[in-house]
Amino acid sequence: MMLRVIDTETCGLDGGVVEVASVDVIDGCITNPMSDLISPDRPIGLDAMAIHHITEQMVEGKPRIAVAIGRYQGSQYYVAHNAAFDRAMLPEMNGAWICTLKLARTLYPDIKYGNQYLRYALNLDVQLPQDSALYPHRALYDCYVTAALLQRIVQDSGWTPEQMLEITEQPVLLKKFKFGKYRGQSIEQVALDDPGYLRWMLKSIDDLSPDMKHTLKYYLLG
Repeated sequence: MMLRVIDTETCGLDGGVVEVASVDVIDGCITNPMSDLISPDRPIGLDAMAIHHITEQMVEGKPRIAVAIGRYQGSQYYVAHNAAFDRAMLPEMNGAWICTLKLARTLYPDIKYGNQYLRYALNLDVQLPQDSALYPHRALYDCYVTAALLQRIVQDSGWTPEQMLEITEQPVLLKKFKFGKYRGQSIEQVALDDPGYLRWMLKSIDDLSPDMKHTLKYYLLG
């Protein structure tokens, strides 16, 4: 069974792929690293550039994502940390998507779920290629971290790909607000103290994630 871990770097939160990479997890072993810089369909935002350090000069003359993506296709399962984002960036991919972010939220409650935080919180054994110049927020580096996280999740849970896919497709109950006036506070507590705020969010914010909508409805109806 092969699971292809994939990651993208973009021009910003609204898209525009500037890098794509993947590694394969086959029988528990990480192999077949691939990565490509991509010429995006829009300028690279300065905020994004400050995170991944990919500049306009680095992607000049590189292929478009529609050209480069072919060699990443062909897997039955794709794995990504926050798979909803990468899946939206790569509509050409036809396999099923497994989200390690959702799996981690289900398996390891009450911790933070960023890739780097989980790397150190779980003491993951991330084996980068020797003499590599990889660093966080480059696509291939993040693939190695996500692959190590996937290995730990499988080790700790015993979940099959089908079970991980089922968890991915279900909404997750979130713990804290990541934005707004109650940022960082417990959603459960805010629901007790200010339920009107939760109702306002559901009525007024159009782009809430499915997980946030599920969480708000859960606490309002609970």
